Amino acid sequence: MSLTQRKPSSNGAPDSGVAALQQYDDTEGHFSLVRSFRLADLVTIMNGFCGSFSLFCSAHYLLSKDVAHLHRAHIFPLAGLFFDFFDGKVARWRQSSSLLGQELDSLADLISFGVAPAVLAFAIGLRTVLDMTVLTVFICCGLARLARFNATVALVPKDATGKARYFEGLPIPSSLAIVGLMAFWTSKGWIEGKDGVPGGVLTLWGVPGGTGDVHVVSAIFGVWAAMMVSKTLRVPKP
Repeated sequence: MSLTQRKPSSNGAPDSGVAALQQYDDTEGHFSLVRSFRLADLVTIMNGFCGSFSLFCSAHYLLSKDVAHLHRAHIFPLAGLFFDFFDGKVARWRQSSSLLGQELDSLADLISFGVAPAVLAFAIGLRTVLDMTVLTVFICCGLARLARFNATVALVPKDATGKARYFEGLPIPSSLAIVGLMAFWTSKGWIEGKDGVPGGVLTLWGVPGGTGDVHVVSAIFGVWAAMMVSKTLRVPKP
């Protein structure tokens, strides 16, 4: 994960980051932003590429009903984790980090580990109004969790190497556990149009088939969302 290196000012207060931002203001030309990318930034963008491609695979499955597209949709978020893991290593190897890299990392994570898993869940059958509400909350909690990380990472206790000792709340890449579970369901045919999503549908109000329907497994996304934004849940960093 690319983190901004901030130097203290002469009075001991943290640098405002103006100097770090100046590098983007001083460049000119149509492709000046691309030229300012560092190697670690390009690795991070590949994470976003994988998440985006997963979305298109899910959409292709909904159009064609070809399960091969669904399998690909499960694989690409995992590939995104590979790039998410190595962008920080590349930044340390090159001794180069940036404000842009920090923002790219969070945005790519939101696509690969927030939006892509939610759309995958919709593709396999979580399509009721309440299902979609829970999935939307899941994405928004992932967004809030990433924003909190960017804003408070400097406050988390560090070890001797300068790395944070723990995560506050579940890190958003942990949603790959749900992706793995959905991949298992897909392999067993436990999806909409075949044997149905495990647990079936629960009608909370009204008649079956109405707006009160929700799949039981939607609770997994609801619980995961709550754990991501939890302040008291502390997950030790590996």
